[in-house]
Amino acid sequence: MGTASAMPISDRNPSAQMLTVNGRLFLIDCGEGTQKAMRKAHLSFLKVEAIFISHTHGDHLFGLFGLLNSMAMYGRTGKLDIYGPQPLGNILNFYGNYFGEGTNFDIVYHPLTGKEPELVHTSKWITVKAFPLKHKIDCYGFRFDEIVTQRHMLENPEYKAKSYAYCSDTMPFQALPEWVRGVSCLYHEATYQDEMADKANSRFHSTTVQAARCALEAGAGRLIVGHYSSRIVDFEAYLAECTAIFKDTVAARDGDVFNI
Repeated sequence: MGTASAMPISDRNPSAQMLTVNGRLFLIDCGEGTQKAMRKAHLSFLKVEAIFISHTHGDHLFGLFGLLNSMAMYGRTGKLDIYGPQPLGNILNFYGNYFGEGTNFDIVYHPLTGKEPELVHTSKWITVKAFPLKHKIDCYGFRFDEIVTQRHMLENPEYKAKSYAYCSDTMPFQALPEWVRGVSCLYHEATYQDEMADKANSRFHSTTVQAARCALEAGAGRLIVGHYSSRIVDFEAYLAECTAIFKDTVAARDGDVFNI
């Protein structure tokens, strides 16, 4: 629902994704314009089971207040779990103090502080682990692993659980490929092309080549890249840098839908 980096532009919102699992929705980051993108995709505000915020830079959460307010206006009553770094707690308290009137559902905030991958959420269908990334401020990625049910095994004894990992703003670091090893699908930010590696490094971001190398080392099934610099206009050249290293790469556009 958003593939831009720091600034929204005419055809790209800032970061936001929705993972759908058996009819339940899991929102990952919530940049400006997220609830409008949800409306376009016909995604229910009431079916969002949990929200995962990678970090407190505005392009990853400026849409959160509006979304929470709309949930209240739609009459949501079921609790909402929100996961994010510790500074997010103060932001949610601010929302509650100034805009929380009329909110008839519990917002349950779960602060993330782990230095290694940590199980943070379990539902009927999936488990979610949070793991620290390497950015200017505290930032987390998320790994979603499907729970294989008895029904799966009865229908197909060789059924393989599906998995998805979301690596938000980060520069490369040694442990990351291991933490996302074997995922069916990996999203990895790729803000810059390879020729801008120095700028990526200074801003704690990744390039096309670095994202593709992570997917290759991790043995991922597919790589999706996004979080593009506003300078990116030639997507074919951008994508070519990724596919030269990791063939099954897709450069996401706002509104894209992928089946895992």
